[in-house]
Amino acid sequence: TYFALPALLLPNGLYLFSSNAICRLSVQAWFDRVAAIQGCQAAAQKVLQGKGLQGMKNYMQRQPAPQSSQCRDTLSHNSSPTEVADVDSQDYVLTRWSKQNKSQVCVFPISLPQEGKRNILLTSALPYVNNVPHLGNIIGCVLSADVFSRYGRLRGWNLLFICGTDEYGTATENKAREEGLTPQQICDKYHAVHASIYKWFQIDFDFFGRTTTKKQTEIAQDIFWRLHKRDFLVEDTVEQLRCESCQRFLADRFVEGICPFCNYPEARGDQCDKCGRLINAVELREPQCKVCRQTPVIRSSKHLFLDLPKLEGQLDEWLDKSTGSGDWTANAKQITRSWLRDGLKPRCITRDLKWGTPVPHPDFAEKVFYVWFDAPIGYLSITANYTDQWEKWWKNPQQVELYNFMAKDNVPFHSVVFPCSLLGAQDNYTLVNHLVATEYLNYEDTKFSKSRGVGVFGDMAQDTGIPSDVWRFYLLYLRPEGQDSAFSWADMALKNNSELLNNLGNFINRAGMFVSKFFDGCVPVMELQQEDKRLLAQVGWELRQYIQLMDKVKIRDALKHILNISRHGNQYIQVNEPWKNIKGGDSERQRASTVTGLSVNIACLLSVMLQPYMPAVSQTIRKQLNAPESCINTMLQGTGTFVCALTAGHRIGTVSPLFQKLEADQIEALKKRFGGQQNTASAKPAAAPAPVAVAETAAVNGADPERARQLTQAVAEQGDKVRTLKAQKAEKAVITAEVAMLLDLKKQLALAEGKSPEPTPQKGKKK
Repeated sequence: TYFALPALLLPNGLYLFSSNAICRLSVQAWFDRVAAIQGCQAAAQKVLQGKGLQGMKNYMQRQPAPQSSQCRDTLSHNSSPTEVADVDSQDYVLTRWSKQNKSQVCVFPISLPQEGKRNILLTSALPYVNNVPHLGNIIGCVLSADVFSRYGRLRGWNLLFICGTDEYGTATENKAREEGLTPQQICDKYHAVHASIYKWFQIDFDFFGRTTTKKQTEIAQDIFWRLHKRDFLVEDTVEQLRCESCQRFLADRFVEGICPFCNYPEARGDQCDKCGRLINAVELREPQCKVCRQTPVIRSSKHLFLDLPKLEGQLDEWLDKSTGSGDWTANAKQITRSWLRDGLKPRCITRDLKWGTPVPHPDFAEKVFYVWFDAPIGYLSITANYTDQWEKWWKNPQQVELYNFMAKDNVPFHSVVFPCSLLGAQDNYTLVNHLVATEYLNYEDTKFSKSRGVGVFGDMAQDTGIPSDVWRFYLLYLRPEGQDSAFSWADMALKNNSELLNNLGNFINRAGMFVSKFFDGCVPVMELQQEDKRLLAQVGWELRQYIQLMDKVKIRDALKHILNISRHGNQYIQVNEPWKNIKGGDSERQRASTVTGLSVNIACLLSVMLQPYMPAVSQTIRKQLNAPESCINTMLQGTGTFVCALTAGHRIGTVSPLFQKLEADQIEALKKRFGGQQNTASAKPAAAPAPVAVAETAAVNGADPERARQLTQAVAEQGDKVRTLKAQKAEKAVITAEVAMLLDLKKQLALAEGKSPEPTPQKGKKK
């Protein structure tokens, strides 16, 4: 009945498998077949008795929970692999190994927390919608969160993974001005770009939304009024920069000048990109309006502030509890303490802008919410756009654990400002339990920069021909967990060729090939000797270390234990030489049989452990081994147990190499092609970017042959990409975004050739 009822309910979207997101399509097909069986229909009718979902719920609540048949490991998790090998008795190893995979698949309602489950609400910092994300953005937020999300589902946790684009604020207005579009058009364009890139990187959100929604306005304004009624908001008059030429106050990114702390000449009105210090725009030396390049004047403006000092006591009490019991990274704790060290100050939550969530107070009707008050509320509104029962996640701290993933520059807004907003609202909000922040990923010997086009960006990665799983692997291999790290083309080739090709891929391919070549595609009988039990102990120890580290979100360190297992396997095969033993007598052939059978089972384990890191490769391995789907969650339940998933007689599929070598000349060409200079104009010693019309006029009067050559190739490639998407009948939003990029490239090409760009097609006319 456990299988019959969900088989009939799944087509209505009520139930799904939680622990294996990548096999949902095949599971759906299986359910469809089972649902058509007359016996299953009869069972469902008997239990439900016409009561539908409520009948299912009542029935399931009366049933005992399915018990796993695994043997739990009682060895110390802190032992070294050598120590484990010494203390593992023969009986213990054989018992653990022989506990074959017999676990049942668990079924649960989607989207809602459940009694008796570990309920995890997982968010990735919302990326700004004003540009294409680069590799530093991807590893710092969405990719790290995706790995943990996939891992959590393998562990059987009830998990909801939410993200979306942050679409309000000065960054969007400024980008719209630069591209000659409306803010909404910019949001639509780049939301589709972000969604397309994350899809290619196999980021498996439960929902990827956006902040320009009705729900965002409703929830943000509700929190505002709750803060207002509880006297956690104060009014104050502040001095701001105002451009008399543009007749507007210059918020944040509409003004640039010399940093008062490090003398960087292009500091923004809110932060310096070089030293990282937060800046009040009036502190800038030699400020300029980014729109007209005029010098602004100082004027007064009335604003609303979140009274952080009044909330500091509640914040301290909550922080002590959260950082004491949760997994906060060291930098997250340090940055938060630095904000609290000198005492909190009121934080302005309003801005003189048009593009943002309107402030509902009549005295501030011409203002919008500041992005760092508004944007984190996007987590709530995006969840509300996914399910109307969003409050069961966001107003349920007793049942739900909240994980926030981000780069370190976002920490204070998630550990101080946003929690204070929710604490002051006094509405039983779920606050962050685990704040996971990375350091920075640099590019070669410099920094990534969206605004200056420095580094490898998401759409560039797609054009290299290198599979997304390889990109995922390398970014996770050098994930900046404790300190800054640097992307390097040469190092990427080295890690691909040594760790993926020669280590991991070599072992898995050899194990499968031995089964195919020596045993006609069937897993042979295994008779374990002491050496085999020692290997089982080593592999079991590495598995438990992997689980311990992943539970603590040590993603980079956990990956090393996967590679350690394949190294153990390669050494084991090399020492035992099954290709020689298979030609010997009965004892030698049995030895080849055991080594091959054990090796192919280790390959199956590796496919499970790899799933969070390299989902496509993981699926390919399991397909080649014809591995049972139930093996995916079995070995990662509890403290981790390596079981025999492929028993003697199991027939595997067709084995083929998993990875390709990255050649030196290929890497050199990629390094030159994607060398991080997206915008060659940014390298010129101009004092500041000119308005669009001025820039176009200058380009017409002076061609740039080298730039034109580069853009000609880029236009051709983008054209091919658009044609491919149309042929594949991709989503309309994705095609629209790529067409917009193609038109923009053509416009840049015309300028580089010294021609007047063709006018942008009018709305409604065929392009």
